[in-house]
Amino acid sequence: MLRQGLAVVFLLSLFCASAPGAEALSYSRDIQPILTQKCVACHACYDAPCQLNLGGDEGILRGASKVPVYDGARTKAEATTRLFIDAQGEEAWRRKGFTSVLDPQGAQAALMARMLELGRANPPEANAKLPADLNIAIDRENQCPLPGEFDAYAKKFAHAGMPFAVTGLSDAEYATVQQWLAQGAPVDATVLQASAAEQMQVATWEKLLNAPGAREVLVGRWLFEHLFLAHLYFEGGERGHFFQLVRSRTPSGKPIDPIATRRPNDDPGSDFYYRLLPIQGVIVHKTHITYALSPQKLARVNELFFASDWTTDKVPGYGLQRRANPFETFAAIPPQARYQFMLDNAEYFVRTFIRGPVCRGQIATDVIRDNFWALFQDPAHDLYLTDAKYREAATPLLAMPGQLDDIGDVLGLWHSYRDKRNAYEDLRQDAYADAPAPSWSTLWAGNDNALLSIYRHFDSAMVRKGLIGEIPQTLWLMDYPLLERTYYQLVVNFDVFGNVSHQAQTRLYFDLIRNGAEQNFLRLMPPETRQGYLDDWYQNSGKLKVWMDYQAIDVDTPTGFKWPAGDPKRAFANALIQRYDGLNAAPDPINRCQGAHCYRNGLSPLQRSAEQALSRLPGRPAAGLKVITQLPESTLLRIELPNGKRAVYSMLRNRAHSNVAFMTGESLRYQKGLDTLTIYPGVLTSYPNFMFNIAAQDVPAFVAAMEQVRDQAAFDQVVERWGIRRSHPQFWFYFHDLSRYIEETEPVEAGVLDMNRYKNL
Repeated sequence: MLRQGLAVVFLLSLFCASAPGAEALSYSRDIQPILTQKCVACHACYDAPCQLNLGGDEGILRGASKVPVYDGARTKAEATTRLFIDAQGEEAWRRKGFTSVLDPQGAQAALMARMLELGRANPPEANAKLPADLNIAIDRENQCPLPGEFDAYAKKFAHAGMPFAVTGLSDAEYATVQQWLAQGAPVDATVLQASAAEQMQVATWEKLLNAPGAREVLVGRWLFEHLFLAHLYFEGGERGHFFQLVRSRTPSGKPIDPIATRRPNDDPGSDFYYRLLPIQGVIVHKTHITYALSPQKLARVNELFFASDWTTDKVPGYGLQRRANPFETFAAIPPQARYQFMLDNAEYFVRTFIRGPVCRGQIATDVIRDNFWALFQDPAHDLYLTDAKYREAATPLLAMPGQLDDIGDVLGLWHSYRDKRNAYEDLRQDAYADAPAPSWSTLWAGNDNALLSIYRHFDSAMVRKGLIGEIPQTLWLMDYPLLERTYYQLVVNFDVFGNVSHQAQTRLYFDLIRNGAEQNFLRLMPPETRQGYLDDWYQNSGKLKVWMDYQAIDVDTPTGFKWPAGDPKRAFANALIQRYDGLNAAPDPINRCQGAHCYRNGLSPLQRSAEQALSRLPGRPAAGLKVITQLPESTLLRIELPNGKRAVYSMLRNRAHSNVAFMTGESLRYQKGLDTLTIYPGVLTSYPNFMFNIAAQDVPAFVAAMEQVRDQAAFDQVVERWGIRRSHPQFWFYFHDLSRYIEETEPVEAGVLDMNRYKNL
């Protein structure tokens, strides 16, 4: 009875608050901050449940849709539904099938109000596991009930109110949102505008990109296709201001009118201008792939693309062949300029295809191993750049699949492009057999983008400068044809709304790209060891893939490196770490401890002790460190320091596989006992799977408890003592503190993290 009485008082307070004369609430001032704190972590980007994007006024007005963006089995491509691009205004989205979550339906409250009421009526038990029958997996079927379907939904899914399966809104937040909804949910649009200083730089870059002349137009198009995904920012610009490069029907100085094409290299259908459009709404980390613009960068573009006397008298058109083979489309631009531009910013380009939209879902990421290092071939040793005759022979073979999505001919299309790729590998192998043997000069070392670490977290992945973690099982060596093909296949040409044929062709060709990068690296190893490494990378069923789809490796041509007998790959990796110590952005004493001191320099004694203790966990396989089998892919450790500050570490589970050569059946290739951990300072994921909060003086006890875990019950005790479950009363404080940490340590990279993958431990 007391609870019912409190509910009546609460509802009366809402009625009074929304009565005539009550102060009107502001969406931008009062509501969006609440949505940013409690909703955006799930409702943002393409993978927002029911496509309900709550990162800004445009998304909340658009509403929800039953049609999922990520669907690897659809037979027909879906219509694109990109905010700010594919429709403008609420009515336009209604015509595309989106339903309002703000409008009352007759006597029924708005859908958002009812979802919040359902969540509040069935809160999770504080810091307890969620019910086992509550499906929180990202591949669950979202119900997306229409207003008339809500009663049946609430009856069947009583624990699926909002916020979903997590600690809910505070009393004050709930009252504020419900009052706003009762007032008719007015939305005052807020538009981010460039500052005066930014406008000057915008004008400079738009002038470059829209310069007249065939040569200038071709370069502008190439730059657009390579920067369209970036969150561009100006060095010295306003903090939190980012821009997107778009094609507009209107020139500089006029309001931007974006042209909506499925891909950035599709025919725009009319005259257009490249424009820098301010990015609106809340920045979320998973899509926040940053790229700096500056006077120095502008000078570099002019140096690379316009300093030489190359010419062209025509600009290629658009179409299937132009998409399939950018090497032909942009052949007039010196390849040295194209490759060097990508090398200068290699981390950005690798991020686009590792963190970009192609990497949502296991079927996209299971083509890569859980951790590996990426290196790049020096332009002076890249025959595609230095040998015109070789380039002429190779270019027709570099076309990529996925432009046709005929389901009935998937295998035929795939075999055609596979055979072209293998013919290219055969040509490349012969050409490099006659070239000077590879040596240290083969590897590009121009800046700190030269050494990259990639970590896969089952259905997502990340990139970081430097060599992180133990020496990985595989390394990639990418030359210009590989880097450009990877970027076009997985970013420019990939259609997240495409059908199963398009997605399958993309995934299958990425498998060949990985194999090509591995083969490039094997040239650095002694010929007699190459087959052994390849056999280790393609165990069991992988041997069938090697026989069926891959070009045979070169086991004869010598290398210029001299390695000791035993394990030349490890010798190379150790030499790489030492040789490029000044270039390596990531010294890593926790995972690669050399001697007694397994911690970074410059730390307090207490934090040194914490890192020393943490260093006991990496480097041990799951067969000997049983707790690894209990851990998800990406766990964050928040270490509380006595001065009121905290340190944050990522604890990444590296799953081992006999091979990563097939689209399906990953569990059949999983080698559970060989899993390992990497522990590294910072937030190395956009999708935390779990979090521990540990006082610095307790870290040795935490590590000891982890070492003693043998079963689920023992791990549950660790979680009970230090874990932050979805139902923790202070969940949102701890979760958003990870974003605050990024803002403090890497402010340009800061954004709201995603909690769709946060586990029920």
